Parts: sequence; C-alpha cells; structure tokens
Amino acid sequence: MKIVFMGTPDFAVHSLEALVRGGHNIVAVVTVPDKQQGRGRKIKPSPVKLAALAHKLPVLQPESLKTDDFIRTLRGLKADLFVVVAFKILPRAVFTIPVMGTLNVHASLLPAYRGAAPINWAIINGEQKTGVTTMLIDAQVDTGDILMQKSVEISDDMTAGELHDILAPLGAGLLLETLDRLQKGTVTPQAQDDRRASRAPKLTPENTRILFNQPYTRVGNFIRGLSPYPGAYTFLEGKKLKILKAVGDKQDSPHARPGEITGITKDSISVACQPGTIIIKRLQLQGKKQMDVRDFLNGFPLKEGEVLNVTE
Repeated sequence: MKIVFMGTPDFAVHSLEALVRGGHNIVAVVTVPDKQQGRGRKIKPSPVKLAALAHKLPVLQPESLKTDDFIRTLRGLKADLFVVVAFKILPRAVFTIPVMGTLNVHASLLPAYRGAAPINWAIINGEQKTGVTTMLIDAQVDTGDILMQKSVEISDDMTAGELHDILAPLGAGLLLETLDRLQKGTVTPQAQDDRRASRAPKLTPENTRILFNQPYTRVGNFIRGLSPYPGAYTFLEGKKLKILKAVGDKQDSPHARPGEITGITKDSISVACQPGTIIIKRLQLQGKKQMDVRDFLNGFPLKEGEVLNVTE
C-alpha cells in the first residue's frame, strides 16, 4: 500500500518509525509548520518532521488543510491509505481521498475518551484500564468504526507521562497488526456504541487548576493525570505553582481550609483537601525549574497555615 502519514508529537513518532521498520511505502509525511517553542522561542520542527527527515521521507507542512493546493497535492500522491496519529481534525475533503480510507490510532479504548487528551483524562477520572484503538476516520471526532483495540492496566501511582510511554509503542504495534489484517481482508470495522461514549477535551488553564475542596483521591488523580505536562497548578503568594508529584493520605485535618498547608518536613509539604490530604513531593514555581520539595524549601521557606490557590 502507498501510505501518507500525518502526525505531530512524540507519540506519533513511534507509529511512523514502526511503518518504516515494517517496510511500508510512505509516500509523504504531513505535519504542522515549524513554530516557536521553549523559553528562547526558537523556531523548531515537530518531532514527526525530524523523524521523517531522518528517514529521507517527503514532508508536507500546510498552514491549512483546506486549501485547494494542499488537497490537489494529496490527490496527486495516489495513496491507498492515510494514517493519522495525534494530528489535527481532518476535513472531509482530505480524509475521503484514499481508496481505503483514513486510519487513526487513538490513545483510548473507544468510545471512551474521544478527544484531544485521552491519556490525561483516563488518569484524572481514576480509570483502572485504558488502551489504544485503530479506527476509520469519519466526519465527527473519534466516532469512526473501530478496527482493533489493545488494553493496558493503569496502576494507582502511574502518571500521564508514564502511560504515554506505554501507549505510544503499543499503538505503533497495533497499527502494524491492523495494516496487515486490512491487506489480508481479515478485519471487519465495528460501529461504536455512542451510549458508552465519554469525552477527553483539550487541556486548558481553566480545566487544569487544582480544586482542593475535593477528596484527596480525586486531587491525587488530577495531579498524576497532568504530570509532567502541562502540570496541575495552584497559586502560592500570587504565583503559579505546578504540583508534579504527590501522594494522597486519608488522614483528615477537620479544622483546616481546603488548600491549607498542614505540615512541612524536609522533603514534603502536606496540603488539606476535603476530606484527606495530599503530600507534595515535586513542584515547579512560576519562572523556576522543576525541583523536589527539599530543594524548593531551601529557597522558598513556607509556614504551616499558609493557603494555596490564593491569587491575590
């Protein structure tokens, strides 16, 4: 098959590399334009572009997926199949081009966690199992017919970063299995049950702020589900404070306010939830590097009774 691959982040690189190793005929790689990144705001290519160039694959970086020129270029490639992993939402004029359709690798067990951040929301919501799905793209987001799935367990202390590193190669392997079965005609697309669907919306400043007036288990899951990126955050003396590692403790502080610091040791900070407590181990103050609590307290001494989440 002639394949056009579309993707952007590290998660997608695993699938691209698997296609190359498997000897598949990749006629082009589509990714986002180079953009400013990091503190220095230097122009950098996407991880998928770097991988594609390393394998001397043709790269397309359209500003828009809807232009006539781009669509004409795609049609001219005469691909049998498009493969999409962690990329933009495709317009119908694009995903209907190849004769075999457009295949997507999604990091959840669809129809659960349709959307941009399935890895994060599975952990935030306390799921004990998730996985990867290969599906055929249709007009709605992550609603197309399912081809194959593989599941994994989520441990009680697993972070989003750790789950990402499990699902990326798992998805790549599932992609190769799916392509093999598509070529042999031994896989049958199955419609999703919309009644079982759930959402995994894009992460924003509005939905990544910690609410301490929740049970410690919920707060702990929230922190794990956003670690290491983008980081669940609160405020300390008006500055944004990301909490990147914490453990929960059911011991309650009945007279403490949610977000109140109830205990400080040389390497931990205890903060009241409702009920229970979280014990912070690693954090990042606005404008500073990530650090363990021990190093943080050396330069930023705290006192019991101070309250997080106060912005003024």
